[in-house]
Amino acid sequence: MPAADATAVTVAAAPPARRPATDSAGLGKGRALGFVAPALILIGIFLVFPALWSIYIGLTNYTLTGPASVNPQTVGLDNITGALSDPLFGNSLWLTLLFVLGSAVIGQNILGFTLAWTMRGARKWLRRTTEGLVLLAWILPSTVVAYLWIAVLDRDGGTLNLLLGNPATAWLVQYPMSSLIVFNVWRGTAFSMLLYSSALAVVPPSQLETARMVGASKWSTLKDVVFPHIRGHVLTNTLLVSLWTANDFSPFLLTAGGPNHQSETLPVFIYQQALGSGQLGYASAISFLLLLVNLVVALVYLRILRRRT
Repeated sequence: MPAADATAVTVAAAPPARRPATDSAGLGKGRALGFVAPALILIGIFLVFPALWSIYIGLTNYTLTGPASVNPQTVGLDNITGALSDPLFGNSLWLTLLFVLGSAVIGQNILGFTLAWTMRGARKWLRRTTEGLVLLAWILPSTVVAYLWIAVLDRDGGTLNLLLGNPATAWLVQYPMSSLIVFNVWRGTAFSMLLYSSALAVVPPSQLETARMVGASKWSTLKDVVFPHIRGHVLTNTLLVSLWTANDFSPFLLTAGGPNHQSETLPVFIYQQALGSGQLGYASAISFLLLLVNLVVALVYLRILRRRT
C-alpha cells in the first residue's frame, strides 16, 4: 500500500477530537449538570413546589376542615384584599416591623459589632470565652432558649424578678414586644459578632495606627477608617438578620401572640389563621405577601450594594 494511502487510512480511523469544555472547572455542561442535579431536585421538591402550591392555595378558599377542605373554590385575589383590610393583619405587620427594627437592624447589628470591636484587642482567653458564650446562645434549639427565657421572665419565681426584688411584674404580659426584642437580641447576636470579627480583619492595621497617632477620636476612627472597609459586610449582615427575624416563629414559643394580639408577628399570625382558625387559603395568601416583602427587601439590598461597589 502506498505511504499516502496508509496515512489517509490512519487519519480516517482516528477518533474525533473531544471539544474542549467551556466551563472553568473543565467538566462540560453534561457532567456539571449531573453534579448539581441532586441539589436542584431537592430545591425543587422542598422549596419551589411548596412555594407554588402555597400561591395556588392562596387563590382559593381552602380550609382545614369542612366542605372547602374537600372541594375548595377559586376566589382570586379576595384573600389578599381581605388581608389588606384586616386590622389584625395590619397589627401583625406593624409588630413585625418593630421586631425586625428593634432586635435585628438595631439590636443584633450594634451589639454584634460592639462585641467584635471590643474583643479585637482583648486577650485570647477572654476573646475565646466571650465568643463561646455568645455562640452558645445561637446554637441552642429555639425551644430550649424559649424555656430558659420563660424561666427568667416568669412572674412567680422568675430569675429577673428575684434579682430586682419585684415579684409582681409579669414581663411577658405587661411588656411582650420588649421582652421578645431582648430575647431575640440575646439569641441572634452571635452571627453578627462572628461576621464583624471577620470583617474587621480586613481593616489595615497601619490605617488604625495612623488614626491613633494623629489623635483621631474613636468615633472618627470608626467613621473614616473602619466603616468604609466593612460597608459591604454591614449591608450583608443587616439583610440576613432582618430576613431571619421577619420569618422567625420563636415569638410563638414565648407569648403565642398574646396577650390580645400584642406580640402577634406575621409568622405567628399566619400560624393562627392556618391551624388555629383553619383558614389555609387565607393564611397562604398572607404567606405570599410576606414572601413579596422579603423579595423587595433583598432587591433593595442588592441595588444599594451595587452602588456602593
